Amino acid sequence: MKAGASELRLRVLSALVLAAVILAVTLLGGPAFRFVWVLVAGLVAYEWLAIISARNAIAGGIGVALAGFALGFAPVSDPALAGSAAVLALAGAVVTTQVDDRRMLEACGVAYALCFALVTPALRQVPEIGLFLIVWTFAVVWFTDIAAYFTGRALGGPKLMPSVSPKKTWSGALGGAAAGTAGGLAVWYLSPVATGLGLAMVFAISLAASVFSQAGDLFESAIKRRFGTKDSSRLIPGHGGFLDRLDGYWAVLVFAGMLLYLARLGH
Repeated sequence: MKAGASELRLRVLSALVLAAVILAVTLLGGPAFRFVWVLVAGLVAYEWLAIISARNAIAGGIGVALAGFALGFAPVSDPALAGSAAVLALAGAVVTTQVDDRRMLEACGVAYALCFALVTPALRQVPEIGLFLIVWTFAVVWFTDIAAYFTGRALGGPKLMPSVSPKKTWSGALGGAAAGTAGGLAVWYLSPVATGLGLAMVFAISLAASVFSQAGDLFESAIKRRFGTKDSSRLIPGHGGFLDRLDGYWAVLVFAGMLLYLARLGH
């Protein structure tokens, strides 16, 4: 019990520190915000490559970070860049489940990681509502993750996907979806610059994002199980690696990046 309590305290402390840092750079925006997410992309790529083959992981991570930085200056609109990155990331995830070739799996990891470097800054750059778009993504993912964990522990019941993640339950998934949707609604309607989207639309988008978040978590669990890895790394005390902590957020970025591109097409 003492070891469990100590581990929980470490997890909470690490989570609070990371949340404080990411919220601070989110408020700041600009180059600092982009730099942090380019760095995150490099770390995620490093962890993915280390899981897949343990070869070229450091070089690959550095390469992805440099590519993410350079692409930020490409003569392409942020929505187009975000939409392209989201589609490639999703395609990479799908291909990952179908292939065994090491080079193909590494390429899929690059597409997966670049989503962090390209979609997140694009969302932050949206005029007037960029800050609240990012806070909305955080709220959906964090509320989903926390509520799913505690609801699942409290209620138990049938397993969600026992072959992939033995501890996840349907009760946790439903509790997480409810909380994530509520969190998304709250952030959007507390925003002083909220758009004219109706309640039904914000509800549907927040619910879909929460479902995507949980799907992203399950996808990463499947990858780790496939390659016999418990944690993607030990870079975050008590949490494992960045890939472990951002799997759900990645899926929400894919969803949001596509929506951003489609919304700009509509204009």
